[in-house]
Amino acid sequence: CLRIVVLCGNGHCFCCEKTAQEEKNRGRKMIGFYNYTVILTYMSLISAITGMTFAHAGVFGAAIFCLALSGFFDMFDGKVARRKKDRTDDEKLFGIQLDSLCDVVAFGVFPAYLCYCMGVQGRLGFLAIIFYAICGVIRLAYFNVIETNNFFSEEEHEKVYYGLPITSAAVIFPLVYLLKGIFTASAYNAILTVLLFGVGMLFISNFKLRKPSNK
Repeated sequence: CLRIVVLCGNGHCFCCEKTAQEEKNRGRKMIGFYNYTVILTYMSLISAITGMTFAHAGVFGAAIFCLALSGFFDMFDGKVARRKKDRTDDEKLFGIQLDSLCDVVAFGVFPAYLCYCMGVQGRLGFLAIIFYAICGVIRLAYFNVIETNNFFSEEEHEKVYYGLPITSAAVIFPLVYLLKGIFTASAYNAILTVLLFGVGMLFISNFKLRKPSNK
């Protein structure tokens, strides 16, 4: 790769490396990486957006199904990506970032919007939705930092999550939805409000959770 040394006004210098991938991008009409390794990640995003349209229309059963389906796609996207043995470092890093960005929508924005459509409103409901969404973004940003550091490190790392994975929303909210017929509308909305606060807090809590061996 081409290394360029830049001298700053304060006397310090830093290096910029022009990778082979950047050179290759010059002849492209579109940026990004297009292969089968990211198909399931996009399918998770598509399912989440579809679910939001169902939630907006009040078809909550279909919306919950889309949330669970997004979780199913996310469960296997890493496994599919690892099957491609000739991925470049740029493709791997792209996959890490893409996965987290889609997770923000599928398991952060989508559940929050779904709860809003189901009746979590008012001041407390608004705070619960905002809290959940912010905690989800914090969790994924921290996850990206850890994964990127691990990517460039040659040391062995623990196969653990720190805090509750945001993808757990694909299991938690559908299970709670099964209780909808048992409680009154106001009681169920109260449960959802507490759930948003509780799950959001677990996203950013510092505890270890072993990763599943989904190789």
